Amino acid sequence: MANKAPFKTTFEATEVIRPIFTGGAVALENGARILATTLGEDAVLTDLKTGKHITTVEGLIRTLKPHTTPVVVLAVDRTSTLLATGGTDGSIKVWDINGGYVTHTFRGPSVLVSALHFFELAAGSKKDTETDATKEKRKRRKSKGADEDDEEETPSTARFRLASGSQDGKVRVWDLHKRSVVANLDSHVSDVQGLDYSPAQNILATAGRDKTIRWWDAKSWKVRRVVPCSELVEAVGFIGDGQLTYTAGSNGCLRIWATETGQELTKEQAPRPEIEAFVGAIYRPELPFIICIQADHTLSLHKPPSDAYQSSQIPPPQPFHRISGTHDDIIDLRYLLPDHSAMALATNSEDIRIVSVSEPKSGSETIVSSEYFGQDIALLKGHDDIVISLDVDWSGHWVVTGAKDNTAKLWRVDPANKSYTCWATFPGHAESVGAVALPRSRPAEGSKAYSNPLSNPPPFLVTGSSDQTVKRWEIPREPQGTKATIRAIYTRKAHDKDINAIDVNHSSRLFASASQDKTVKIWSIEEGEVQGILRGHRRGVWSVSFAPPNTPVLQGEQGSVAGKGVVLTGSGDKTVKLWNLTDYTCLRTFEGHSNSVLKVVWLNIPPNEERGKKPILCASAGGDGLVKVWDVNSGENECTLDNHEDRVWALAVHPETNMIVSGSGDSTVTFWKDTSSETQIASNEAALKRIEQEQELENYEYVGAYREAITMALQLNHPRKLQSLFERVVNSKTPDEGSLSALKAVDEALASLSDEQLFLLLLRLRDWNTNARAAPMAQRILWTLVKSYPASRISNLSVKGARGQKSLKEVLNALKVYTERHYKRMEELVEESYLVEYTLQEMDSLAPSLSGMKLVENGDVDVVMAS
Repeated sequence: MANKAPFKTTFEATEVIRPIFTGGAVALENGARILATTLGEDAVLTDLKTGKHITTVEGLIRTLKPHTTPVVVLAVDRTSTLLATGGTDGSIKVWDINGGYVTHTFRGPSVLVSALHFFELAAGSKKDTETDATKEKRKRRKSKGADEDDEEETPSTARFRLASGSQDGKVRVWDLHKRSVVANLDSHVSDVQGLDYSPAQNILATAGRDKTIRWWDAKSWKVRRVVPCSELVEAVGFIGDGQLTYTAGSNGCLRIWATETGQELTKEQAPRPEIEAFVGAIYRPELPFIICIQADHTLSLHKPPSDAYQSSQIPPPQPFHRISGTHDDIIDLRYLLPDHSAMALATNSEDIRIVSVSEPKSGSETIVSSEYFGQDIALLKGHDDIVISLDVDWSGHWVVTGAKDNTAKLWRVDPANKSYTCWATFPGHAESVGAVALPRSRPAEGSKAYSNPLSNPPPFLVTGSSDQTVKRWEIPREPQGTKATIRAIYTRKAHDKDINAIDVNHSSRLFASASQDKTVKIWSIEEGEVQGILRGHRRGVWSVSFAPPNTPVLQGEQGSVAGKGVVLTGSGDKTVKLWNLTDYTCLRTFEGHSNSVLKVVWLNIPPNEERGKKPILCASAGGDGLVKVWDVNSGENECTLDNHEDRVWALAVHPETNMIVSGSGDSTVTFWKDTSSETQIASNEAALKRIEQEQELENYEYVGAYREAITMALQLNHPRKLQSLFERVVNSKTPDEGSLSALKAVDEALASLSDEQLFLLLLRLRDWNTNARAAPMAQRILWTLVKSYPASRISNLSVKGARGQKSLKEVLNALKVYTERHYKRMEELVEESYLVEYTLQEMDSLAPSLSGMKLVENGDVDVVMAS
């Protein structure tokens, strides 16, 4: 029976929450399913329904560059065949997208073009917009006998228009058929940012940073109405059949206006913070939502009002869905809720983002699903500066955050009721709160705190700050009032430098504080007294973590120790250390990172029945962008997880599936699935299959089935066995007549190899060809391959790996060099054989003929030759 393969710890990246938008252009395909956004110099395509990343477009299919100045704005027509580009010098070019050539060039004043919009005039409005010159030309044609109808004289493209807005506030309407400007709309006094046309109303709407909206009659190009809106307007458009107009601007509010009267229908809205200001919006009549683009790179989706023009006042449209373009640096993260279906992210901002980490439900028919992996669920707003630490209690309903505003806040998270409230604020630190921790112990089963955690917050909170102090706080049983102030139970001067991390052990009797002063201190929670100091790191300590309560006895370098009495630390000296809390000594040091270790966590402890084969594991994240998984007992690195391009600040472990979640400064969150069991099963199956194949190979060799044996030896990559088989074939005493290799069955097998097998065989022939004893066999098989395949097949083999064709070229050159050497040696042997033959001939002519000689014995010993 096959031996089981050794157990190997493996993890695989199954999901990645990645940035999709960092500023620039946003577009939506006609079916409202695929969202295109700019990410740096790349374009990202995202499925709006599932939130899945489709692809990243890193290269250009075609480069078009007739503009002499930078292109700052572009637009595509409804047929997706024309592209308009506007430059900083005021030039506008229209392109044929498929052909890649310029169809129109329009030149206005040398002022930056700020907006472009294709539209087609409503049917019936063309005659009304004709100029006097056009009418005069028609009269002259009729006077000459032209009797064609107007529809036959003028092609369907005659109604195609391009509207352009400039930085000087001018709006121009260009006729694509006549290649000229048909209207100069001079009314705005600042950048024109928004343009839209309603065929139902035959109106062009314009808006700009002069804080006004203007509606223009497309027949006479006269202003119908001008409305001040008291904000910089970045986008304007018509809703439905054009009876409603929307605007989005610097106040961060989506506003709805009656097109006919110019009256604002939405109730008065307070301006939003500057980072929530709108910098653009996308809407088309066939879309069920309006996409508003915020200054913080968030895309908010709003449902447009229906039949709202019949009402004088409507509530302001609220976003029903948000898409974070980028999460910025992921500083910290934790699983939330009892089913761990959500995650809290500290993202280098003053808000905490809560995202879904559960799979989407089947049967959803909405355009944008409200439940998909990585979707934004809520924002916890309340801090005045960047949040740099967070922690979650045992239930996942209570989140504590520490920020640079010198405060900590406790949040109550209840997604079922869409309730995300700040329960209490804990002021008192003089500097940033860089470490927070809640108790880990579960309440007794049957208690109110256990059965109803939403109504029973954790009993206490521990915070650490850059002011070098730690504080313990009692959490109020009721929400904190606006005037109430919470005081710390005790404050202790803990370290000589900033405190980076705090962790509470699972019995809630001890907590540990890690500091930039290179030490970790163990404290009693009740009294706030130091129980021990861990010294040994050569740089500041970034992270500390107590072992889980069910940790078995661990083996250290100095002997075994009870698992409950150990703590793990990660430091700027690039090491992870395991400490004994009995005598506060270092049990083991884990080395392997090439930069600071920023986070350490324990993985789930295997059940008792699996501890014999599964190791006790911990994980560390470093400034080198790597996550390393360690065997605690042996100190060996089990595996390294690499999917980040910047330092990894945050780690979390799913308490049931053992999934590792890593958050990095590259704005990505990677979910690593524990595939150790699957890898073990696959390894055992592969080992068993290989033994069966090797036995099959022995059987083929025994019965003389060389064709099958050679194919199997190539498949199993058995070079020694393959050489033996070829030696038998080439040296066969009964070769087949007309065979290249000596056996026709082997010829057929060699003539039907895949590229991978052929390359592998050439590698083996290269090695055999260097040995004089094996060279004749190698030359015979090489000759068979050369005769069986055209030269183009051998020189263009599809070779896997980074080196590819380079390695193939090296193999063929090696075969050539040694083959030339063998042929040269044979030629030298032939030449030497001529000398031997000549010598023998000369000896025959000089020696006397033996036929005339006889042997004569002289006594007992002498033999005399006499003639």
